[in-house]
Amino acid sequence: MSKRYQNKDWKNSMKLRLDYNNMTEEFVGKDGITSQELKSIKYEAINALNKVQASKGKGWLGWTDLPYNQKDIVADINATAKTIRKTAKNFVVLGIGGSALGPIAVFQALCHLHYNDLPNKCRKGPKFYVEDNVDPERMKALLDVINVEETVFNVITKSGATSETMTQYLIIYGILKKRLGDKAKDHIIATTSENAGNLIKLAESEGFKTFYIPDGVGGRFSELCPVGLLPAAVLGIDIGEMLAGAAYIDRICSTDKFHKNPALINAALQILAMRKGKNISVMMPYSDGLKYFADWYCQIWAESLGKEVDLSGNVVNAGQTPVKSLGVTDQHSQVQLYTEGPYDKVVTFLAVDKYRAEIVISEGCADIPDVHFLCGHTMNELISAERSATEYALTVKGRMNHTIYLPEINPFTIGELIYYFELETAFAGEMLNVNTYNQPGVENGKNATYALLGRKGYESKRAELKNAPKKKEEYIC
Repeated sequence: MSKRYQNKDWKNSMKLRLDYNNMTEEFVGKDGITSQELKSIKYEAINALNKVQASKGKGWLGWTDLPYNQKDIVADINATAKTIRKTAKNFVVLGIGGSALGPIAVFQALCHLHYNDLPNKCRKGPKFYVEDNVDPERMKALLDVINVEETVFNVITKSGATSETMTQYLIIYGILKKRLGDKAKDHIIATTSENAGNLIKLAESEGFKTFYIPDGVGGRFSELCPVGLLPAAVLGIDIGEMLAGAAYIDRICSTDKFHKNPALINAALQILAMRKGKNISVMMPYSDGLKYFADWYCQIWAESLGKEVDLSGNVVNAGQTPVKSLGVTDQHSQVQLYTEGPYDKVVTFLAVDKYRAEIVISEGCADIPDVHFLCGHTMNELISAERSATEYALTVKGRMNHTIYLPEINPFTIGELIYYFELETAFAGEMLNVNTYNQPGVENGKNATYALLGRKGYESKRAELKNAPKKKEEYIC
């Protein structure tokens, strides 16, 4: 049976759209980007496109192959997910960073907003949880609401050395072994590197079902490999459609026609904005389903572009600070700052053309004009009007903003959106001339943690920490 994403007309109807009018001088005034500035950066942008295209599938750009090379993997994932849906009451992801943010974002976007509260017959899969921290209260809270014997745990770490994830694993597997003995292994699925690391060794010795993270795929670019595809499939999401959406936007964003390539031109606009001192990027979806997509965006934009040195070793302290916001909620908390505070932000609106529900506002309060005007409208009209009004309020105050429109939220458009921002990040990294795929700042913090907890091989770091300046009591009150 053919899938809807195999229909050309349907695919074209699901194309995301970028509206960047309000990034330009014509609309926001002197603080906006001029046509000459956009023209002048075109060469840089095309050069970035060519570099990314030439490196596809190579080195740390292994993520660019994911929409195309996973037919057998998808089949295995779907078969495994089908079994889990039949046998498990809970599915828990143990991971942090990209291993958690992507699965959370897709879950929130494509599942019922109160998914775990639905009756079993109304859910397509088991209850779903993501443990993305090492707060002891959080772990206890999870163990209070699940029976581990009715749960499958997906341990996700490429290296098998991620302290947070392996801590979660040690706790959970210890409980499983105590209760189930040799059958404990049936409750663990490992997603890790095939060729190296601690987790693959554990998986082989313990007999865990295992999926592999390709060598050229880093954590924040991993949502479209088994890291994200297995949790999505367990939830009953069509992962083939997600990958089809990624492939679709990839083809669109491969063109060297600057003004027809949304990921490329938006990367260029963000670079120009940075050069104008716009060092904060606000991601503001007008959909509760996309709320946690903003978290995922914050990681890929911050970790990829926030670099001390460029590829030539020059100190540049590059990057743009991403901020999560939610429309309409944060119109009542953050937008005052965005409209009248410092001219240091770019706001990205995520808009939805067609929501999956339509709610009519009931008649009432006829004697209260300030309320009655709402009657007969829909919540859909209201949230769209609120977004348009916020866009207008920012624009008339000369604040840069642009809008990405999703025709609707479904696996295809979410696949598009994920891959779109991966491409935009890759293009921006090339234009900034930084290493988009490393994270030296993160590694320094990891090494300090290892030293503090006594890991072998980190004695010099432990000595360094011991010799750090002591805090002064006079600065503590």
